[in-house]
Amino acid sequence: MFAYVGVTADRWRPRTRREWLTVAVGGLLLIAAYHAFLFAGEARPGVTSAAAAVVVSLSPVITTGFGRFVLPDDRLTPLGVLGLCCGLVASSFSSSPRPSTRGDLSVLLDSNALGSLLVLCATASFALGSTLTERLDPDLPPATVEAWSMLLGALLMNATSVALGEPQRVPLAPDPLAALGYLSVVASALGFLLYFSLLDRLGSVEVNLVSYVAPIVAAVVGWWLLGETLDATTAAGFLVVFAGFCLLKRRALHRELRRFVDDGARAD
Repeated sequence: MFAYVGVTADRWRPRTRREWLTVAVGGLLLIAAYHAFLFAGEARPGVTSAAAAVVVSLSPVITTGFGRFVLPDDRLTPLGVLGLCCGLVASSFSSSPRPSTRGDLSVLLDSNALGSLLVLCATASFALGSTLTERLDPDLPPATVEAWSMLLGALLMNATSVALGEPQRVPLAPDPLAALGYLSVVASALGFLLYFSLLDRLGSVEVNLVSYVAPIVAAVVGWWLLGETLDATTAAGFLVVFAGFCLLKRRALHRELRRFVDDGARAD
């Protein structure tokens, strides 16, 4: 990324306090906290790709909620509160503990509830990082923000991994190397380059709308590669998330619908 910044960007490093603060937010929340919580959650037994994606699809709802406090001129109406509640209810759809005859609290830690909670923490970290980055609005190229955020995030994640005693060597086998290459180049370098560019143009809520595609893609890929199934509870959770977002963004959706109808009428 730093090589790409050196070739394409007019500034390769932050200079002001606001710009360094933006890098800190990106490295801590968008890179380190998001990926650490996400990978830890998906590693838990019982958390399928589709179920995790439903929790991730809460991102627009949570981002809108954070935006009411972080971004200026945003207030949460009663319907907006209802929309946020829909999101919280939906997250419980994919985190319900499996039935067990044991009567202690360890059933929660042995179920997919903890995994879904960790994925929810990842989603909240990303949503908060998005709104804070939009609020800071640094005069810095998106590629530069990404490069420094990824450097800081990688250092934080590796330090945490060492502190937890995790293995630091990647197995020299085709599958781990292919996964590492895909996550490094496609999902991280290219993905976050697009994300920071769109965040600068569209804002945190609109750019996080891509999260609504995640359950569909995850369900198909999970079924194709991992043999996972998409149950009715997970599908219902996604529908509740979508309903919550419609409540939160009802005015914007109404404007776009009116514009679409008016454009169609003029075309006729």
